[in-house]
Amino acid sequence: MSNTQYTEDNIRSLDWKEHIRLRPGMYIGKLGDGSTADDGIYILLKEVLDNSIDEFVMGAGKSIEIRIKDKEVRVRDYGRGIPLGKVVDVVSKMNTGGKYDTRAFKKSVGLNGVGTKAVNALSSSFRVESVRDGQMKSAGFELGELVDDPSPEESTKRRGTKVIFTPDESIFKNFKFRNEYVEKMLRNYVYLNPGLTIDFNGEKFFSENGLKDLLEDNMSEDDRLYPVIHLRGEDIEIALTHSKTQYSEEYHSFVNGQNTTQGGTHQAAFRESLVKTIREFYGKNYDASDVRKSIVGAISIKVMEPVFESQTKTKLGSTDMGGNLPTVRTYINDFIKTQLDNFLHKNQEVAEKIQRKIIQAERERKELSGIRKLAKERAKKASLHNKKLRDCRVHLTDSKSDRTLDTTLFITEGDSASGSITKSRDVNTQAVFSLKGKPLNSYGLSKKIVYENEEFNLLQAALNIEESLEDLRYNNIVIATDADVDGMHIRLLLITFFLQFFPELIKEGHLYILQTPLFRVRNKKKTIYCYSEQERIDAIEELKPKPEITRFKGLGEISPDEFRHFIGADIRLDPVMLDKAMSVEDMLSFYMGKNTPDRQEFIINNLKVELDQVQETT
Repeated sequence: MSNTQYTEDNIRSLDWKEHIRLRPGMYIGKLGDGSTADDGIYILLKEVLDNSIDEFVMGAGKSIEIRIKDKEVRVRDYGRGIPLGKVVDVVSKMNTGGKYDTRAFKKSVGLNGVGTKAVNALSSSFRVESVRDGQMKSAGFELGELVDDPSPEESTKRRGTKVIFTPDESIFKNFKFRNEYVEKMLRNYVYLNPGLTIDFNGEKFFSENGLKDLLEDNMSEDDRLYPVIHLRGEDIEIALTHSKTQYSEEYHSFVNGQNTTQGGTHQAAFRESLVKTIREFYGKNYDASDVRKSIVGAISIKVMEPVFESQTKTKLGSTDMGGNLPTVRTYINDFIKTQLDNFLHKNQEVAEKIQRKIIQAERERKELSGIRKLAKERAKKASLHNKKLRDCRVHLTDSKSDRTLDTTLFITEGDSASGSITKSRDVNTQAVFSLKGKPLNSYGLSKKIVYENEEFNLLQAALNIEESLEDLRYNNIVIATDADVDGMHIRLLLITFFLQFFPELIKEGHLYILQTPLFRVRNKKKTIYCYSEQERIDAIEELKPKPEITRFKGLGEISPDEFRHFIGADIRLDPVMLDKAMSVEDMLSFYMGKNTPDRQEFIINNLKVELDQVQETT
């Protein structure tokens, strides 16, 4: 029986900022250092931007300026400005904001009055300025505490709101904003708000054609089977086409301007309605997987007071559109049934291409049916016997857990490396998949090889990505190989596999490379892990005289106790990103095709640059 005393002294009340700082995950999801697109620093930026976007939606302000420099973020809009008497309250009092009044914000992204309060509480410094009616009111905070509250003063500045904040490094350790993630976020904002201009560090983002631009910017013209179908209605917009080279489905879905990366009721209705409409148009009961194979689509809807399944709003849970409108499912189905059917009747050439694509998918599916059945049985047996996959508890106990966003799968080479990671990992959210030897170069091969090759088949099964990314079991897929020639080769072969068969997995920002230290420099008082030659030189300088220096040759040489540092809170990940200037097919052809002379020249030139950089540091 416990002797712990439970008295009034154990009862504690937290104010708004203390609660946010104590439980930041409740308000912004994961924390992170900026290496993944859903890390907290991007959520902070998004929460501030959402308010500016809502101003544009309400017809106030056509441009937003964003500046990010030295970890400080500045966001300036030209909307109506916060009412001057409420400037402090809206950024520091919970459940305070204009979005509770649906007359002012009918279909807003943020409805819970938490957004900017979370940014304030989780920032080392936070400042807000509002200009309206010829006056400016500002307020300054540190760690959520009001430190500067001057009276309103006259101003000739344009009306609107400016927010300046620096995320707290004690919470977001060693954080860094990656322009690629910020730019993707901003592109989505302008696709969903045609006519809006966003200026980010001098580069302007603008869209005229909404979701049509989104698909065209993300696919090369040569890869589109037919021109993007673009349909707009009251509170709904869709765009779709088929890819010539991609195997799986790919969807971009949005609710009230929020990118719902995990889908939800609207995305499910979109997929269902496409199949139903196509079947009725052709008068054929085509298999749903054949209809949807290679589809690349986007949907945006606006809902009154949407219900999301988490604070970060990545999955829509609402079943109703709000007001006197029907359910989300019925609304989307009626729109697609009418508009897509009309389009196909008016565009016979597109309709014929879609039917040929479906028939081709049906033929390929039947040809692969026997192989797929055997492959699934092998994958199930291997999983049961735990030969390849050491799963995490989130999936072992509840495959529908709301912690799916936290899950990571490490793809490792060899028993020693996988053993180190398995012993070091967080068993709740981190899983390990062990490769046997080097993967096959899959460039130019058909999907048949995925089922016939044991490694590819089991990896596909572990990720659960055969049909689409909707049921992807791990949010982060991390290639963890040695930093030597063999390790680099394995990385390249795995990236080729994903580009060849599942490029949307990379497009959606799920694939990473694990950084592990090259050196350990230590003395009796301190140990420093170094990820580059320059870091090694700096560490030697810091720990002199004559510290002990260890060169790690492979992951298997790092003890589990040490490895825990590198895949825990201080994990360093390099995201795998696509070069927008080069199509997937061109990229694969250059790096993995038969253009040996061109590739040799590229390697020699880049190797020379790296050698020059090393010489400069030594």
